[in-house]
Amino acid sequence: MSWIREGELNLLEKISANILKAGPMPKHVAFIMDGNRRFARKKNMDRQEGHMQGFNKLAETLRWCKHLNIKEVTVYAFSIENFKRTKDEVDGLMELAKQKFERLLEERDNLEKHGVCIRVLGDLNMLPLDVQQVIAKAVLTTRTHNKCFLNVCFAYTSRYEITNAVREMAWGVEQGLIKASDVSESLLSECLYSNNSPNPDLLIRTSGEVRLSDFLLWQTSHSCLVFQSVLWPEYSFWNLCEAILQYQLNHKSIQKARDLHREHQALQQLEADCACVAEHLQHHGNGKPADTQRRKEALLHYTACREERVQDFLNALKHKRDSFFNDLCSSAILA
Repeated sequence: MSWIREGELNLLEKISANILKAGPMPKHVAFIMDGNRRFARKKNMDRQEGHMQGFNKLAETLRWCKHLNIKEVTVYAFSIENFKRTKDEVDGLMELAKQKFERLLEERDNLEKHGVCIRVLGDLNMLPLDVQQVIAKAVLTTRTHNKCFLNVCFAYTSRYEITNAVREMAWGVEQGLIKASDVSESLLSECLYSNNSPNPDLLIRTSGEVRLSDFLLWQTSHSCLVFQSVLWPEYSFWNLCEAILQYQLNHKSIQKARDLHREHQALQQLEADCACVAEHLQHHGNGKPADTQRRKEALLHYTACREERVQDFLNALKHKRDSFFNDLCSSAILA
């Protein structure tokens, strides 16, 4: 089954989509695709077939999102917690992932035509080497595409992602790229696996569960959360429309909360910079209080230096992550 499905919406779907698009639309939607195993039990099929049906539904949902002008989709494909399932099921999921990413590589012309960029978020070191390699090929093949984005969270949990971001900042301090005083909420966000994406506007979970299951906890603090009872393989265009309508009904309050958070972040950073400058002037001012002009100049200089340090660190972090994917592709070629 193809990742990219062609085909138009039917007349009723087109009318409904146009009505929805008259209001504020989410640009980034995240899905917890829950219910594949329950669907398999319901239909008396094996679990692997349930997961296959779940992938088919993802391809169909991506088509709907394209018609609704939703440019970015993030999906929870495989949690680190899923490694606790039976060996047969985990092995089956790894084989399914390998097959689907290999199929994706066969569709590279179609992906280029639609400008689809594939990103995989998680600790790929936890995966079998052959799965790592085919994922790396898919990521590198589509990394220059920029019309729409599919983020696949694989070997992922949010707590692991946040912990890893803290480790990356500690690495930056150890390497002398940044100072401990440069560590901030905004810098941590830049160190997450999802640093290239805006936070989701809308998060949808299927199957009737009303928890986030360690998915995008940091990124969805100001997102619209919609929990739907339908099992993922039975998800429909109308379920998606219902979720978007919920987003539209709550759009103003969500936007207000985001704006207030941005203002609070900026104020926090300014206060932190002022504290660092005050400490520096106290140590180098021979006991004399600095006048207003000197404090202002010192603050501007410190801020410029901090921003340059942080950018150099983020460039080094990007190089480290890019090298990981490049090395995987090189090892696949040599194998």
